[in-house]
Amino acid sequence: MKKPTVIFSHGLESGPWGNKIQTLADTATRAGFAVDSIDYSDLRDPVARTRRLVELKPEGAPLILAGSSMGAYVAAEASHSLSVDGLFLLAPAFDIPGFPSVRLPLAPSQVTMVHGWQDDVVAVKPVISAAQQCRAELHLVDDGHRLQERLAQVNYWFAEFLRRW
Repeated sequence: MKKPTVIFSHGLESGPWGNKIQTLADTATRAGFAVDSIDYSDLRDPVARTRRLVELKPEGAPLILAGSSMGAYVAAEASHSLSVDGLFLLAPAFDIPGFPSVRLPLAPSQVTMVHGWQDDVVAVKPVISAAQQCRAELHLVDDGHRLQERLAQVNYWFAEFLRRW
């Protein structure tokens, strides 16, 4: 029997076990999920990162992909090639010059996005539009791109998200 699993994908300028991922991974572990975080530090291209995640063929029942910034883009794209049950996307790098257009997930009840009003890396409007298109749960907070000031709130929403399974 497959174990409930969360796979984390980090952003361009962070690493696989940064503070945000460690915090969320601890929450997932306490909720009974296996966790892993993919190291993409050698890859700057979102398509190559997506390919790496898909080629790893992660399994879980359920399988949750979580990502921040470019990692959220990677998770959303990979969800079309993997048997994914849920997406938890932080400051998703949607509508970024040089990135292919993201294909949005089709199951809105299984997608949660969190974005900062003060994000100076990823504009808020494309994220609102993406959430509206796929009818995702969207949380907008008074924080920047890294969401560090609201990490406790993000972690609470993540714990609530995991309770669906």
